[in-house]
Amino acid sequence: MVATGQDKHQFKLKRWGIVIGSILIVVLVAGYFLRPKPMPVNLWTVELGKVEATVSNNRAGTVKACRRAKMSPQAGGQISQLKVKKGQRVQKGQILMELWHEDLHAQEDLAVEQSKTAQSHVKEACALADAANRDAERNVQLKAQGFISSQILDRSQTDAKARQAACDAAKGEVEQSEARIKLARAALDRMMLRAPFSGIVADIRGELGEFSTPSPPGIPTLPAIDLIDDSCLYVSAPIDEVDASVVKVGQPSRITLDAIKGHTFSGTVKRIAPYVVDLEKQARTVEVEVGFNAVPEGENLLVGYSADIEIIHETRDNVVRIPTQYLLEGRKVMLYKPNGLLEEREVTTGLSNWQFTEIFSGLQVGDQVVTSLEQKGVKPGARAKPAASSKTDQPAK
Repeated sequence: MVATGQDKHQFKLKRWGIVIGSILIVVLVAGYFLRPKPMPVNLWTVELGKVEATVSNNRAGTVKACRRAKMSPQAGGQISQLKVKKGQRVQKGQILMELWHEDLHAQEDLAVEQSKTAQSHVKEACALADAANRDAERNVQLKAQGFISSQILDRSQTDAKARQAACDAAKGEVEQSEARIKLARAALDRMMLRAPFSGIVADIRGELGEFSTPSPPGIPTLPAIDLIDDSCLYVSAPIDEVDASVVKVGQPSRITLDAIKGHTFSGTVKRIAPYVVDLEKQARTVEVEVGFNAVPEGENLLVGYSADIEIIHETRDNVVRIPTQYLLEGRKVMLYKPNGLLEEREVTTGLSNWQFTEIFSGLQVGDQVVTSLEQKGVKPGARAKPAASSKTDQPAK
């Protein structure tokens, strides 16, 4: 049977169809096997939790003591005794330093002896006054009976008054001698430096035999002893003026120290400066003082450490939140969809701090956002799959 031209044409079409189909199958199979594999990305699951609105210092703060005294003796003189050492803990009223005061001791001893002599004079003068008063009383009776003259009675009464005046004068001398003793002891006390409160000796300036001089009015000099009460500490830190309006006394705070890594201490706002500090080439700030709720035990917390404060001025519980670090510019997130594709989604935010941000809309509980944002290839439309470590990079709650 001879094939017609039409049959030959149909045969060619079928053959080309088979060839083209085979090529398409090969292309599809190659595309399937050669397609890029989904990249592993770290994910964070959207959850409900607490979000806090906070204010932080814009420059490093400083740990300070509630009480600190930089002291010198009230009088000048040569240091005769140093009764404490640097770092020593002392009690209120304890003598820290003494200046040479042998001359003042001698004056005190002299005043004490003068007081004893004056007391002896009192006994003698008052005894004679008592005897003269008794004689005068007897003479009054004798005069009434006509045994003595008026002249003798007047003389005895005058002598009694004189003796009583001598007794009173002797008592006055005793009071004066006691005042001299107090004066001598006060002068001695000026040569001793006592602790005005319990604390720790931070620094001592001066050695035995050296002279210590108090500061004249208006002329500051270095203190002899620096005493710190480390039982009460606080942090003084500057807050930007735009944030100062939300800070109130009594608000809870968190304190972190560069010198004590990995620890956060609780505190409370104790004071807000009633003025703005205006420093050249720097932002206007308000000094805020945050006290430690409890002085940390077992930590080498020293006055002068640099510190940062985070003041909590508003809190919302049980809200949709994501870590703040996973927000993209323009309030967007990189969302991982169930089909394995990445999508850039815009969200509406609420309260926020460095750790968490509240999400009003755009995400719901259970959604997964990409956390490895710096990874190469992470972009909208990219294919991805959860990495084995997706749950390891969640921030602390």
